Amino acid sequence: MLDQNYSRVEAARSLGLNSNMLGRWVAEHRDGDAQAFRGNGKLSPDQEEIRQLKAQVKNLRMEKEILKKATVFFAKETK
Repeated sequence: MLDQNYSRVEAARSLGLNSNMLGRWVAEHRDGDAQAFRGNGKLSPDQEEIRQLKAQVKNLRMEKEILKKATVFFAKETK
């Protein structure tokens, strides 16, 4: 859009995007924001941290369930 002198509306229409979204991306690009074009599974640092924390919570819940089951098993063994 910037190099070929398309208007924002023309470029957005040809790409099947909302012109406001394209305008935001252009503004982020001009500001030097490395996160302007994340796409393709590239997460922002905050999103990546949330993904990692969710995975950690999932693992901790699994470990807790395993420990509960082990406690029940060993309690039965000692009787």
